[in-house]
Amino acid sequence: MYKKITQEIRKELEEIVGKRNMIFESDMILDYGHDEFSLPDIAREPEIVIKPAKAEDVAAVLRLASERMVPVTPRGGATGLCGGCVPSEGGIVLSLENMNRILEIDEANQMAVVEAGVRLMDFYKAVEEAGLFFPPHPGDESAMVGGVIATNAGGSRAVKYGVIRNYVKGMEVVLASGEILTLGGKIMKNSTGYNLMNLIIGSEGTLGIVTKAIIHLLPQPFLTRSLIIPFDELENAIESVPLMGREKILPMAVEFMPSDLIRITEEYLKKKWPCTEGKTYLLIILDASSEEEMDKLSEKIAEICMDKDAIDVYVADTQKKQEEVLEIRSMIYEAIKNHTVEVLDITVPRAEIPLHVKKVNELSSKFDIWLPTFGHAADGNVHTHIMKARFENGLVQPVPEAEWREKADHVRRELYEDCKERGGVISGEHGIGLVKKPFLSMVIDEKQIEIMRGLKKVFDPQNILNPGKIFE
Repeated sequence: MYKKITQEIRKELEEIVGKRNMIFESDMILDYGHDEFSLPDIAREPEIVIKPAKAEDVAAVLRLASERMVPVTPRGGATGLCGGCVPSEGGIVLSLENMNRILEIDEANQMAVVEAGVRLMDFYKAVEEAGLFFPPHPGDESAMVGGVIATNAGGSRAVKYGVIRNYVKGMEVVLASGEILTLGGKIMKNSTGYNLMNLIIGSEGTLGIVTKAIIHLLPQPFLTRSLIIPFDELENAIESVPLMGREKILPMAVEFMPSDLIRITEEYLKKKWPCTEGKTYLLIILDASSEEEMDKLSEKIAEICMDKDAIDVYVADTQKKQEEVLEIRSMIYEAIKNHTVEVLDITVPRAEIPLHVKKVNELSSKFDIWLPTFGHAADGNVHTHIMKARFENGLVQPVPEAEWREKADHVRRELYEDCKERGGVISGEHGIGLVKKPFLSMVIDEKQIEIMRGLKKVFDPQNILNPGKIFE
């Protein structure tokens, strides 16, 4: 149903964005045919890459694509893990990398106005320099604002501060027709009609292309502190988390991770974790308005965890110590990336985490496959890594593809089935993309999917926007 890029279409695109903002050479276009998903199976080269500089250019490209029936795949930082920005139907990749301006940091309203191609690392820096705070931290800081909005990304701080959806107050979005919508604004409340903005957030570029966002900011925390708490049993670590809630303690983040992954990452970074005891760690990040409040929170958490047989409590209370701890935690994926087939981002009710991880361990034994698992203990988001290697005697050893590929398929399906039985969902923050769409109906009934398809037809009747993603 889709048309190929002809010389005529290429010329019209050149008139819109200029030749220097187009890529069609085969050696340069390769990088735009994949994201961070490890397997080459889903990669697909686009026919052309377009890099617009403003929303009007995006609109003109989409009008042309709509008229000529050419598929368009929007692309941000390509840090996704499920093929969400892979041009599965070829056509145009519309990269937002040139739309990278921080247009305003409005301190009076505590709002930022940014283009979709702004990278998180640059955004965090600008916000911090203004004395403000953007709580969501999805992980890879080379991700772009448009991409994290498209996936409703979350990260470790979601337990206290919520996900991206909680901070987007307005946006500029270009529809498949080329029309530009302005949604929301620098406002904190809005009950004026349907919230179209919340439909766009998390829609993975299938309903419209976000070109600009208005993002709510918060005051910077007065103090932060990281606690590293080793346990011998994961169940004890997870069971301590709801006890904190009963004591009215709400940490910024609560992460659980196995000690073997910490050891691998220490070696990768040539840095040291604060402790060596235990098989599982809780990393708890606190913020507080005074030293006295921080000490009380820390003491109460220590008491709760020690009652659950924690081995000890280590405190990272200086900026340098906290940065070292957070760097090791955030680099776990990079340390094992070359041996990873897929990173799952299943979310279950948090009380179900120990039983879900128990299932992971059972499948690891059943299929003789390495499945390192860590995640967000306070919001139930569990990241199981399906590996194409073994970890034995402190060494990572590659496994032949013939051995791991079929096992990976069985493990993935059985973990999704376990997720469904526990009242969970198959994606908490990465999205569905290409990789997870065969499993969507496992956790969402057909009526909901039918409604989603109906919305897609309203926004994009010709199905030119990121086709083939989420569902067929």
